[in-house]
Amino acid sequence: MSNQVRVRFAPSPTGFMHLGNIRTALLNYLFAKQQEGVLILRIEDTDVLRNVSEAGLQIVKDLEWLGISYDEGPYFQSDRTKIYQEQLDDLMENQKVYRCFCTTEELDVKRKDQVAKKLPPRYDRTCLHLSNDQIKQKIASGKLFIWRFRINEDSVFFVDSMARKNLSFEMKHFSDFALTRSDGSFTFLFTNFVDDWLMGITHVIRGEDHLSNTAMQAALFDAFAVQMPIVWHLPMLCNQEGQKLSKRDFGFSLNDLKAEGFLPQAIENYLAIIGGSFKEEIQSLDELAHNFDFENIHTTGAIRYDLDKLIWINHKWIERLDARELVSLVVPFLPQPHEQIAEAKLLFLIEKVKRDCRTLKDFVGELRFCFEEPEIDLGLIDEKVGKDKANLIATILDDLVGYVPKPELFVETLKREGKEKGLKPKEFFSVVRYLLTGSFDGLGIHDLFEMLDQEKIISRLRKL
Repeated sequence: MSNQVRVRFAPSPTGFMHLGNIRTALLNYLFAKQQEGVLILRIEDTDVLRNVSEAGLQIVKDLEWLGISYDEGPYFQSDRTKIYQEQLDDLMENQKVYRCFCTTEELDVKRKDQVAKKLPPRYDRTCLHLSNDQIKQKIASGKLFIWRFRINEDSVFFVDSMARKNLSFEMKHFSDFALTRSDGSFTFLFTNFVDDWLMGITHVIRGEDHLSNTAMQAALFDAFAVQMPIVWHLPMLCNQEGQKLSKRDFGFSLNDLKAEGFLPQAIENYLAIIGGSFKEEIQSLDELAHNFDFENIHTTGAIRYDLDKLIWINHKWIERLDARELVSLVVPFLPQPHEQIAEAKLLFLIEKVKRDCRTLKDFVGELRFCFEEPEIDLGLIDEKVGKDKANLIATILDDLVGYVPKPELFVETLKREGKEKGLKPKEFFSVVRYLLTGSFDGLGIHDLFEMLDQEKIISRLRKL
């Protein structure tokens, strides 16, 4: 095995990228970068029935959006059939595999029968004992088959794990497993083994749900007398109820998060720190690659996904980014009228409200009054301050419209006249804010006068 660290991200193109995929890709990336190693992108696309058209290319685009770069690939397993066939031929020659003609229906019946008898549901090796003549007859009749790997049930394999230090598997607890499908394509168990071996993978970092597969891959490495990579099975991400995250949980899909305005930096930052302990929680990819402690990783079987924490981290990243970086990210979320605003003004607007935005989508709400005339309900003003006070404020504003070009003078005069008429600053300022933005709470009057054109300010103040 190579002295240089070589890891791989090997997703299946069966749908959208989700948090589990991203976390696997991220931790492989951080480990490779920290160890000055190599990250390989390998697309597991041998299962034609489950593959989604263009999903493999979308994975590449998603990684680019996330800023997770790889050093080799992408390799598509569908292009490597000849390589897998060569290794299968080797197993055939050494009589370590056999044809299995059992149908899915037959296997289901056997499995249910075993479960009913409280026996472990394992393949009973029916086809292992077929004679050559029986095999020839079945092939001649056109019966479909798969190739199964013949396990040595007396074997015990020890696998080096980054988290558990050492894993042991008694193969008597496992059944002979499939290396091919009935259509002749190869299973991910076999293709992953072959590629991990031939690509010189030193460490396999993947989800906890693949733990049981490790025993079977250990058997394959042993069959070819080659060293198995060190493994780390990442704790599963669960929702707040402790159930495995699914597409029903908001934020599980990368598409969900992108559409709601989450930053790639925040998504990665969150996925890197959950389940661990970090003195500084807000860290860039480079900082995480330097600081992540791969020597003392957690071994818990599940981590709860905390959307509030992700939102908090996203807010911190919005605050951390310069307004110039935010402009291109925010623009796709804004209504069309933003095109009429100069970039310098847009920069100014974004800088004014970014401290109040948790996601990029929040900028729409915070800045809507700049692009669209707010709908004003005078009845709400009466409810807020009372009809008499609303009339007093209307009188004052009518006198102050000429001061709009001089914000300082406008505010000082408003304070003085409001006080003279027995109004509290909170009352008249909230009404002015409502007239300008459609909300009683939010930005200060000075900020609003800077953000809006004088004509808009005057026309909106005259609505009372």
